[in-house]
Amino acid sequence: MKLIVDSGSTKADWIAIDDNGKVLFTTQTLGLNPEILDGPEIIERLNDRFDILQNKKNASHLFFYGAGCGTDRMKLALSQIFQEYFSNAIVEVHEDTYAAVYATTPKGEAAIVSILGTGSNCSFFDGKVLHQKVQSLGYIAMDDCSGNVFGKELIRKYYFNKMPKELAVEFEKEYDLDPDFIKNKLYKEPNPNAYLATFAKFLIKHKDTDFCRKIIFKGMKSFVKNYIKQYDNCKEVPVHFVGSIAFYLKDELQETFDKYELQLGNVLRRPIDGLIAYHVANQ
Repeated sequence: MKLIVDSGSTKADWIAIDDNGKVLFTTQTLGLNPEILDGPEIIERLNDRFDILQNKKNASHLFFYGAGCGTDRMKLALSQIFQEYFSNAIVEVHEDTYAAVYATTPKGEAAIVSILGTGSNCSFFDGKVLHQKVQSLGYIAMDDCSGNVFGKELIRKYYFNKMPKELAVEFEKEYDLDPDFIKNKLYKEPNPNAYLATFAKFLIKHKDTDFCRKIIFKGMKSFVKNYIKQYDNCKEVPVHFVGSIAFYLKDELQETFDKYELQLGNVLRRPIDGLIAYHVANQ
């Protein structure tokens, strides 16, 4: 039994397949970002799903693609945790960008591959090797155009009285905006970036308002200039995306790309289904 995992900071999608690619079970855990969680927290999230707990000794391979796995230190730390938990499995840990590449990019083709979800990322895939010019520093310093950055922007606009009154009323109905509640979520509880990203749903819901459009296009402009345009050939290859922000704001992405003369490629909400075909073909 092979386990394929696509993990962001918010959630992780799990699929178990046999050698022929038949799906044995699917499940979902909370995100398993090693930059944010320690070992006991990761184990607790694994044990919380019966399918995983029941089959941990049956797994022959674990292919894990995750946010927070961009450095050798984090890959090693997570590999050690998984190797102990899935004691009979061969464990491979890759950064989440590889999941995006394998799910969106035809074999052997070059493309720029980006992630716009809770966090953000952008790399160039030459058909064989992944090249990354911008090393992510996480949700506090970077993550342009991501769900957590959009969430932060909405909270700031609300508290600085920069949100239109009618939207502010809706905002108050949908979220607990008590300062103590927000600060507890940000400084006392795990996954503050995932908490901030929950506010992005409001932005998407009201994306046709002038207020939200300005925030969206400001974020996309920043992502194009700071990430995509780092690559000299950005106008020569398609730019693929995975992630809920990209998926639900695809029209806005297209509008932004038209302005910068970029080629929008495949846009997937989540790459997990494409990973099945990849691993069956390359087993």
